Amino acid sequence: MAVNGKTSDIPKFHDVGILGLPFNKGQPKPGVKYGPEEIRKANLTEGIKDLERDVKDYGDVLFDDIEDDPPHNGVKNPRNVGNANKKISDAVSQVIQDGRLCISLGGDHSVAIGTIHGHLKAQPNTCVLWIDAHADINTPLTSPSGNIHGMPLSFLIHELRDSVKDVPGFDWLSPCIHAKDVAYIGARDVDSGEKKTIEDLGMKCFSVRDVDILGLKEVLKGVMNAINPNNDKYYHISFDIDALDPTVAYSTGTKAYGGLTSREGMYIVEEVWRTGKLSGIDMVEVNPTLGGDIEKEVTVNTAVEVLLAALGKR
Repeated sequence: MAVNGKTSDIPKFHDVGILGLPFNKGQPKPGVKYGPEEIRKANLTEGIKDLERDVKDYGDVLFDDIEDDPPHNGVKNPRNVGNANKKISDAVSQVIQDGRLCISLGGDHSVAIGTIHGHLKAQPNTCVLWIDAHADINTPLTSPSGNIHGMPLSFLIHELRDSVKDVPGFDWLSPCIHAKDVAYIGARDVDSGEKKTIEDLGMKCFSVRDVDILGLKEVLKGVMNAINPNNDKYYHISFDIDALDPTVAYSTGTKAYGGLTSREGMYIVEEVWRTGKLSGIDMVEVNPTLGGDIEKEVTVNTAVEVLLAALGKR
């Protein structure tokens, strides 16, 4: 029941923790590290308080700058990305252990290695909904760019363990989730190697075309039946702002036209919130240095509205 945008339905993880992850070494556009700062400035904390939730900002995770970091088998900045994600994993795990729903503000999507690992370290019975224009499941052998923001899932999924062995900086990391516990919504720019991986692993991947044909209600039903059929697992949502169409999310580094509307993005997270099982959400790839003032403002405000929708704002 909702009144004035507030809700009386209180899920288990009612209190909220915010983590800033100003990290940009998973791809080549440095401005993405300013995403957390700009999202905070757009009154995220105030919006959460308006939903009558206790919110604690844990501040930004601080990252080392490893200067001697040559590519490894085509993978760029592996030591920086690996070291950063260990810190992220520890920080996210602490927020979850504190009994708070963890909002992780990126930063590029390589940070999801740490956010998901940390979440499952604290709460193993968790599945992942990946909302993104891209699949981000390249391996070092299939990646066209070598940028780790296009590979995070390959580092996390048990079935791909042999594809990412011996990457410098990741000696601390063990896979933490099975492919059957991950599903996609919004994909529309997927590399050929990724398509084969998704098909081989039998992962559920709903493209924007699927949304057009089936409608979001049926897409979400398919996702939830695939990764959480009994609603006995918690959800981690990894939301890349480029899942949305550039008309509402221009300020991001890898735009793909023909994306979800802002309302569709909000509907997805609202429905996950309604399960009462959402305990972690990433908002990544907001790059406020791309586009003009209007594009930046629209992108940042859209990110905030999606996050508030994931907390029950109607």
